[in-house]
Amino acid sequence: MRRAWPKASILGLAAVLAFALAAQAAPDKKDKQQGRLLYGKVLDQQDNPVVDAVVYLTNLRTHAVKTYIVGQEGMYRFPGLSNVDYEVYAQHNGHKSDTKSVSQFDDRSQIYIDLKIQAREAP
Repeated sequence: MRRAWPKASILGLAAVLAFALAAQAAPDKKDKQQGRLLYGKVLDQQDNPVVDAVVYLTNLRTHAVKTYIVGQEGMYRFPGLSNVDYEVYAQHNGHKSDTKSVSQFDDRSQIYIDLKIQAREAP
C-alpha cells in the first residue's frame, strides 16, 4: 500500500502540471482581442477612389497621430486601435475631407468610414 501512494501522488502531480501547462497555452480573452480595426475609402466628389491621399488618425487621449497613404483602390486601414476616442480625416493636393469621429463607446470591432475629399482648400 505504501507504493500505491507515491504512484498516486506522482500521477496527481503530473495531472496538475498538465492542467497548468494547458491553461498557460490557452489564449486568454485579453490575448485574443487585438484591438479595433478602422478602415474605409477615400473618395472624391464623384465617389471615385483618391489615389495617394493621406489619411490622418488622431488618438484624442494621447494626441498621437498615425498616417496612411492610400493605394489604387483608395482604401485605408488602421488595425489594433485602443478603446479610446479618435478623429480621422483625409487630405490630397491641398483638399481635405470632413473630420469624422470614432467613439470609445462604439463597441464594434471593425468600423468602416468613407472619407470624401471636398473641393475646398485645406486650411
